[in-house]
Amino acid sequence: MADPPPSDKPLLPQGTYIVQIPKDQIYRLPPPENSKKIQKLANRKPKRSLCFCFCWTLALTFTLLILLAGVLYLVFRPEKLKYSIDSVSIAGVNLTSSSPISPRINVSIRSENPNDKLTVYYSRKGSSVAIHYGDVNLCNGLLPTFTQSANNVTAIQTALRGSNIVLARDVHARLVKQEKERRVPLKLKVKAPVKVKIGAVKTWEIKVTVKCDVDVDRFIQKSKIVSKSCGYRVNLW
Repeated sequence: MADPPPSDKPLLPQGTYIVQIPKDQIYRLPPPENSKKIQKLANRKPKRSLCFCFCWTLALTFTLLILLAGVLYLVFRPEKLKYSIDSVSIAGVNLTSSSPISPRINVSIRSENPNDKLTVYYSRKGSSVAIHYGDVNLCNGLLPTFTQSANNVTAIQTALRGSNIVLARDVHARLVKQEKERRVPLKLKVKAPVKVKIGAVKTWEIKVTVKCDVDVDRFIQKSKIVSKSCGYRVNLW
């Protein structure tokens, strides 16, 4: 038998095949970097959904708190608390020399709760009381812990202390002049963490800040209050 004629096509190794596919049926695989981007976007969807749910829950909770506060206000009609200064006693301030001063100031703060169904709980922890003369911090202290019931007036006694305060020459001279005129202006600032109970509902801890301008005649133990005025604000959060 004669051998077959030689072919121009190269011989393929055994086990290797050529499969021809029509061009319109060829599907290209995406580059590796594109597949990574797609995977990254796919992973972001749950995070966005989680963030959306959290924001929605937070907004709903805040709205409910506002509605609750509105209902409590309409039901109980709370009146504003009132604060003023009853007395000021000052020691440890000698203006006859330029030596450092160590003020000891006792202040009686009058707190009035005119409400029928509102109780205020004052906490010593986190409170602060300070007295300034201009920009000079003379002394500091804390409030006592106490409960003020409905329709109650309480005199809050607080002892404030300062140590080795050096007065600038112009500040010292101004103080001496104002003492001679029997009108020394002081500023009192009180920060009080409180909880308020209205009926059977007790609030979270809120911050009450009281600011008073008080003029005394002299830096003595039996200082006379020449003028006074107080105001306050409430921070719910």
